[in-house]
Amino acid sequence: MSDGYETLKDILDAAYSQASKGKGKERHANDKPFHDQPIMHIARKRGIGFPLGQADKKSEEAQGMLERGQKDAAIRELLGSIVYTAAAILLIRERE
Repeated sequence: MSDGYETLKDILDAAYSQASKGKGKERHANDKPFHDQPIMHIARKRGIGFPLGQADKKSEEAQGMLERGQKDAAIRELLGSIVYTAAAILLIRERE
């Protein structure tokens, strides 16, 4: 089925994969679900500025990487930015 959003789904799936199977899981998960990992514990203590600031930082880092020709590294940073943005959304939903 083609709805014109396949490219977006591919990117969101890559962010999910990075968090659930890649660097995020290896470094931060400690066999805990996303909502019980440090990304969320810190966000609950520090507020929405924490995940949004991390997303912003990763975006800036990605720009520098891209300028240095490090395309794959820039993409990884931007996928991480998506994960931090998702944490911000989860925090908002928890506070509803």
